Amino acid sequence: MKLKPILLAAILLALAVPAMAVHAADQPNIVFIFADDWGWGDLGCHGHPYLDTPNLDKLASEGTEFYQFTVASGVCSPSRAAVMTGHFPARHSIHGHFATVESHEKRGMPDWLDPKAVLLPRLLQSAGYATAHYGKWHLTNIMVKDAPLPIEYGYDDYGAFNCSGPQMPVHDDIVRSIEFIEKSHAEKKPFYINLWIHEPHTPHYPKPKYLRQFSHLKDEPSEIYAAVLAHADARIGKLLATLDRLKLSDNTLVIFSSDNGPENTGPASRRNAADASTGPGFGSFASVGTTGGHRGRKRSLLQGGIGVPFIARWPGRIAAGKIDDMTPITAVDLLPTFCAIAGTKLPDGYAPDGVDQSAALFGKPSSTRNKPIFWQWNSASKRGTNWPTLAVREGQWKLLLGKDPQQIELFGFPRDRHEKTNLKNALEVGRLKALIDDWKAVLPDEPSKNCFSAERSK
Repeated sequence: MKLKPILLAAILLALAVPAMAVHAADQPNIVFIFADDWGWGDLGCHGHPYLDTPNLDKLASEGTEFYQFTVASGVCSPSRAAVMTGHFPARHSIHGHFATVESHEKRGMPDWLDPKAVLLPRLLQSAGYATAHYGKWHLTNIMVKDAPLPIEYGYDDYGAFNCSGPQMPVHDDIVRSIEFIEKSHAEKKPFYINLWIHEPHTPHYPKPKYLRQFSHLKDEPSEIYAAVLAHADARIGKLLATLDRLKLSDNTLVIFSSDNGPENTGPASRRNAADASTGPGFGSFASVGTTGGHRGRKRSLLQGGIGVPFIARWPGRIAAGKIDDMTPITAVDLLPTFCAIAGTKLPDGYAPDGVDQSAALFGKPSSTRNKPIFWQWNSASKRGTNWPTLAVREGQWKLLLGKDPQQIELFGFPRDRHEKTNLKNALEVGRLKALIDDWKAVLPDEPSKNCFSAERSK
């Protein structure tokens, strides 16, 4: 009789262990690879004539590509803020890249993203995930000495550059990521990793091995650019091989994308560049990235600036070798989508601008969404392809507005993905302009003072 409670406890424990294992299996690992200035056309699988990206091409063949994916801005910091918060960056007064406090004051920006906002890594951390960030940060800048460190945003570990505090060498990103994967696996914890790689942002740091690989091109800018991307692809390959070695691939969602389109190619005088976070290297004369035929490049709200690669792989859950050219997915969708996949609820009172797109990832594309997509670019120019200052996408329609009231362009998607035919549909233009006006009316007039550096008092 005395053994019965012990036997009962043993039976209950035996039943509980499988249940716990099933629950852990329901929470996939998530690795979000976010490149920097990687154009839509800069992949072998997208038809580039000489770039060699075998690991990313293989990732695409094992997963699904989403051709209608867009980021939240044509530049770095706003795009990254959108991923972190699930909000359009204008809601946080983040209209451009983080630089110096003086430049933030002039542009009406905060000095950093608010660490007290609802944030993707913190939500996943609360759901039991081990969380880490490796690579570029740029949700503040090295010039803002008193900005919060990335660890204050919901990460268990980080190594970063373009941040306050210590600067991680750019090519330590994969090494640190692999170490974190191995540690989390040993601790039997699901993990979430922001792997925000430097390539192919300036300065360029080509390795001799890869320069030799492309020496046949006989064109130095092309050789440098190809070498930089090949090195990035090889490092990504090492991470994917680690998932295979640890038998984690089948329970890991891997996403590859880019924060905006390719940098504009600079003149020969821009041969050299230096960055306070990453050091000297080759400049934008070697930035010869491609947009796959889309108009515009970095800093533009045309598709060449905001339409970037988006590859999702989760073997057995996401179809292999497929293309979704229907679903308008955007960067603010990642927070609700990742949380839905991880099985964590969004906080009460939090209203994301994004929507849960897990159904599309799992093979149910849709051309409709219940929320429009907005863009704002306060540094728009009057000429060239950087003229749009506001844009909205709803259903098949995308409207772009310039600072000049005469600058209005309307396109239908996905049939006109290259934005060649400006549609003269006054009814749709008026309706979409009203959507933009209503959206602008709820944006803050100024940034939160909680995100101001002490330098402002000087």
